Amino acid sequence: MESAYLKKLSIPASLAQKAIAAAVEKAKEIKIPMAIAICDEAGNLKVFERMDGAPLLGIEIAINKAKTATGFGMPTHAWHDFIKNDAPLALGAPHIKDLVIFGGGYPIKVGDQMVGAIGACGGHYTDDMKVAEAGLRALNLL
Repeated sequence: MESAYLKKLSIPASLAQKAIAAAVEKAKEIKIPMAIAICDEAGNLKVFERMDGAPLLGIEIAINKAKTATGFGMPTHAWHDFIKNDAPLALGAPHIKDLVIFGGGYPIKVGDQMVGAIGACGGHYTDDMKVAEAGLRALNLL
C-alpha cells in the first residue's frame, strides 16, 4: 500500500556541525575569516558560525547562499550561466528576495533528495566556494 505522505530527509545537526568545522578549518588555512551557514532541506537555518573578523554582511549572504542552493537545488555559481543569455531572467533575478547568483552556496543531497545546503561568505566568491566545498568533502559529497 502506498503511503499518502512523503518522507523527507533532513541533514542532522551532528553532520551540519561536522561540515561547519571542516569549512572553518579551510577558512583558517586560506586565512580568510568566514560566515558559514548550513540550512535544512526547506532553507531554514540549522547551524551557523561567524568566525572572528568575518564581515558582518557575510552573515546574511552566507545564509542566503544556502537558502538559494536549497531553493533551486543547484550551486549558486551556476546561476550566472543559467541567466546570462536570458534577458528577462537576468533582469528579474535581482528582484528575487534572498537570491544569490555568485559562488559559495551548494546543495547537500543524499542521492537525488535535498537534505540541506551550505553557504560561505567572507572573501572573493572563489574563496567562499573553496570553504563551502571543504564542508561538503567532510560529508563525503565531493
